[in-house]
Amino acid sequence: MDFDAVADELYGVPPGDFIATRDERAKAARAAGDPELAERIRRLRRPTVSAWASNLLVREQPDETERLLRLGQALRQAHQDLDGEQLRELSAQQRQVTSALARHAGQVTAQAGQRISDNAQREVQETLHAVLADPEAGRQWARGRLTKPLSAPVGFPALAEAPEAAPDARRDAKPTGQVVDLNTARARRKEQQERLEQARRHAADAERELEEREKELAAGQETQRAAEERRQQAEQRLAELSQQMKEAERELQQARDTARRARDDTRETDRAAREARRRAKSAATRARQLAEQLRRKH
Repeated sequence: MDFDAVADELYGVPPGDFIATRDERAKAARAAGDPELAERIRRLRRPTVSAWASNLLVREQPDETERLLRLGQALRQAHQDLDGEQLRELSAQQRQVTSALARHAGQVTAQAGQRISDNAQREVQETLHAVLADPEAGRQWARGRLTKPLSAPVGFPALAEAPEAAPDARRDAKPTGQVVDLNTARARRKEQQERLEQARRHAADAERELEEREKELAAGQETQRAAEERRQQAEQRLAELSQQMKEAERELQQARDTARRARDDTRETDRAAREARRRAKSAATRARQLAEQLRRKH
């Protein structure tokens, strides 16, 4: 059993099936004599619905995945260069690409048997923006094993409309208005990001609590299953012992009947023996008397 293969499988199944599938794979690894692999599998965290949708998107759209990664690289370079014209052109592309991919995420999850909410679809789009802004986020996304949505770093202007620059100053100078607009967008973005991070922390706490409760439920169900198995075994053993007891009672009754008949036979034999001894004694006495009479005559 290979860890990467198991992880790829798990992060492709719907979140509702994740825990049960994970525990089955961990149990199989333990049964195969690999407790270390079993523990690694057991530590895998269940993805949120939006993270699962992002994972499916990577699997279903490898060409678009590569395209988005290249677009992110170009956007980051334009941001670094403060190239307003390039930012405007690339920002238009990123809005089209991320919107299309977010919609497609809704389609692939529906095909997988679970429709995602509008909020989850927005989180998918937010993850795509993070991929554009952060190369590390892009690498995480491209692996297809996200457990939660990603967030773009504060200050990255890919989500905002790039400011207009004066035609004769686009290359040689960066207009003051552009810097002010960028700072305003960054401040607004930072405030939004802080609220989003707070909401995600609350969601993560709720997710951890849910996972703990699911673990407790799974443990309780396993305890119940084991107890039910022991109960069935005890009932079967009791039935066997009950049958053995009935057979023993029959044998005991038969032995008692045999013993009673034997006692009756013994008593009858004893009476016959006493009667035979009495007759033998009487015959012996009679024989002595006759012998004495004969002796006297002679």
